[in-house]
Amino acid sequence: MKLFTKKLLSLGIFASFSASAFSAEFITIGTGGVTGTYYPTGGAICKLVNIYKKETKIRCSVESTDGSVYNINTIQLGELDFGIAQSDVIYNAINGTGKFKNKPVKELKAVMAIYPELLTLVTRKESNIKSIYDIKDKKINIGNPGSGNEATVLTLLDKLGMSVKDLSYAGQLKSSEMPDALEAKQIDGYFYMVGHPTANIKDAANSTDIRITPISNEKIDELIKERPYFAKANVPAGLYKGSSVNVPTFGVKAVLVTHADVSDKAVYTVVKAIIQNFERFRRLHPAYNNISKESLLDGITAPLHDGAKRYYKEVGILK
Repeated sequence: MKLFTKKLLSLGIFASFSASAFSAEFITIGTGGVTGTYYPTGGAICKLVNIYKKETKIRCSVESTDGSVYNINTIQLGELDFGIAQSDVIYNAINGTGKFKNKPVKELKAVMAIYPELLTLVTRKESNIKSIYDIKDKKINIGNPGSGNEATVLTLLDKLGMSVKDLSYAGQLKSSEMPDALEAKQIDGYFYMVGHPTANIKDAANSTDIRITPISNEKIDELIKERPYFAKANVPAGLYKGSSVNVPTFGVKAVLVTHADVSDKAVYTVVKAIIQNFERFRRLHPAYNNISKESLLDGITAPLHDGAKRYYKEVGILK
């Protein structure tokens, strides 16, 4: 397997000095669409890691990607060092199920479970989608190929005894394209697995009369009981224009993952940068309002990387 870390040696006027003194380890975090929560989360992590770049010689950058499945596949190929992914997609990757059927990613490792993500169904009010079953014969965006969004929606539809064939149109737009498509009436609604609040849904609510439709019934209760990585939750009232009540749904955790071959030093540095600046980190996005240092280990569905484990033990978060 190719090495994940990229080494850059200083040249020119510094050639007479020890090359190791000027080497830098570059790490890249795969995220999601720029209007979602993964992208600013990757940026928040890199911002803290780069505070210490002179002493650690580790430099962090962020990349916008197609989301969970893409990030995991690209980590496996050695083209990303870290990625953010849904806990349900990670579970499937580890166990060779779902989008990873018969192709388990055994070397995938967890770093931290950052914040909760809720499956959210955003619809135009005039489309009259008041329950999950009302999406039948409607134009609904299920998520771009290679996203955890798509994977979760397909799991949901299967549990409900439905498929994409029950929709008049099953869109595969990227997250950044969904609000404009809703406004233009190209779609009646879209599913979005995301941390709240998000600029994406704020954009949709400011341009279109929207409804956040409940995703709740007995079948969904069964689904949550069957899958240990799902949990009931509400999209809080008042976050978006026109949304004045709590809306029931279910969710997962957004988890930072890496590969077993990524250096302990790099992973340790990432975790340390966040824990040492935890209150600052929490202020970098509203989705982090209710997280704690201890919650970073809740909802993890892959083994912890040794570098992460070492730091959590040093500060007493992990016994």
